[in-house]
Amino acid sequence: MSQIYRRAQTTVSLIKYHFVFCPRYRRKVLVGAVEERLKILLSEICEEIDIQILAVECDKDHCHLFVNALPTISPSDIMAKLKGVTSRRLRQEFSHLKHLPSLWTRSYFVSTAGNVSSETIRRYVEEQKTRG
Repeated sequence: MSQIYRRAQTTVSLIKYHFVFCPRYRRKVLVGAVEERLKILLSEICEEIDIQILAVECDKDHCHLFVNALPTISPSDIMAKLKGVTSRRLRQEFSHLKHLPSLWTRSYFVSTAGNVSSETIRRYVEEQKTRG
C-alpha cells in the first residue's frame, strides 16, 4: 500500500519594497505623538500581515517605509491595508485630525530593491542554458 506524502509548500523570497506616501495636501501632521503612533501602528499591521519592516522614517509631510514582503501580497494591497487602518486609527485618536475625510492621498511611490542588479540577473539566466 503506497502512501502519498505531501510536503508543506515553502516560499523562499526576497522582495523588498520602498514606499513613500503623503498626507492629503502635504499637510505637515506627521510630527510628535502622531509620528510615533503611526510608526507603532505600521509595526503592528506589518506583523499581522507577515511583512518585515526594514526601516521606517517620517518627515512632517511624508513617510518612507522599507519592507520585505512575501510574493503573495501585492504592493497595492500592502498600501491599501496600511493607509486604511492608519488613517482610521489616527483620526480616531487625535482630535486635530478628526475633520479630515481621509488622512492619506490616494497615490504613493513604490520601488523594488534588491541585492543584485538587473544585469547580474540577466547574465545568470542566460548562462543557465550553457551549464551542464
